[in-house]
Amino acid sequence: MKSIVFDPNRNQQYQNLLTRVINQAKVTQYRSCVGVNQQLIRLYWFIGEEISKLKADAKWGGKFFSQFSHDLTESFPDMKGFSTRNLQYIKQMYDTFSSKEITPQAVAQLQKANLPSVNNEFTNSPIDYVSLVPWGHIRFILDKDFSPEKSFYYILKTIEYGWSRNMLLNMMASELYESEGKTINNFPTTLPKNDSDYASEMLKSPYHLDFLNLRKDFKEKELQKGLEDNISRFLIELGNGFAFVGRQIRLEINGDEFFCDLLFYHLRLRRYIVVELKTGKFEPEYVSKLNLYCTAVDHIYKTDLDGDTIGLLFCKEKNDLVAQWTVEKNEQPIAITRYELKKLLRNNHLRSKATHIPTD
Repeated sequence: MKSIVFDPNRNQQYQNLLTRVINQAKVTQYRSCVGVNQQLIRLYWFIGEEISKLKADAKWGGKFFSQFSHDLTESFPDMKGFSTRNLQYIKQMYDTFSSKEITPQAVAQLQKANLPSVNNEFTNSPIDYVSLVPWGHIRFILDKDFSPEKSFYYILKTIEYGWSRNMLLNMMASELYESEGKTINNFPTTLPKNDSDYASEMLKSPYHLDFLNLRKDFKEKELQKGLEDNISRFLIELGNGFAFVGRQIRLEINGDEFFCDLLFYHLRLRRYIVVELKTGKFEPEYVSKLNLYCTAVDHIYKTDLDGDTIGLLFCKEKNDLVAQWTVEKNEQPIAITRYELKKLLRNNHLRSKATHIPTD
């Protein structure tokens, strides 16, 4: 749309817009301090909607945001958030989260957890969820210029897990949206429905282990040790609810000794999770050993309060159909996933920088 000569003092539409926003801002100023963020985001939503519906920036050109910023700041000198750039973010927020791509069906599909509502104003529309997220988080999401549905996904995940800004940035950088729920598993036939749905959504593929420094032909022991040494970062990559039990956990079965690579406990599922690490492509025989480890953990560590142990197999590569057929008739809950390592040391003399574990 071609911009027109913009004189804010003589343009009645602009004056009407300014009046409506000032009136709404005054209402917001007098609201209780309880739910301040929700009220602020709802005010921003109102402003973004007014600007968007009027097509104000297109109608009045580049001077609109700076003039609007000046007038709002003058009317509310003690109220932050009316800078030119912030007003542009506000319009972007409304345009993104009011998109038709975020349908009620999309809300129902993405919202797996019981997310809190916003008192009596809750209508199950996108703004109800967006208003629960701090403005700084929202700006980080908007900066990525994701699709509306992908942006809304990160809004819901932030609410569900209480992510800090740094955690949100990590999850977006690890492409959680693309990888979550992509494991090969048999959970629908081996776990109760609620646990099956949650476990399927919780696990992802691939996992990004770029925080490790390993040589190109690394061994499984080096991968195990690297993850143990970086357990905090690995737990972040695994996601909420994982508690680290230990590495090379000894499992004695009638005098015979076995050692599982990594053992975790999931606080929400109330189940142990045995993690086995492989340096190459998935092979069906890997599942047989993982079954044994899971059964052993059930007998040795599981209590009456715990559910059956889940096995999680990490491979560098996998044939999805072979993996699916391998676990399809399995009675133990098993998931097969893939991991990526983008930073590999090429020369053997650099190996000492990666780990100090002797190779097999």
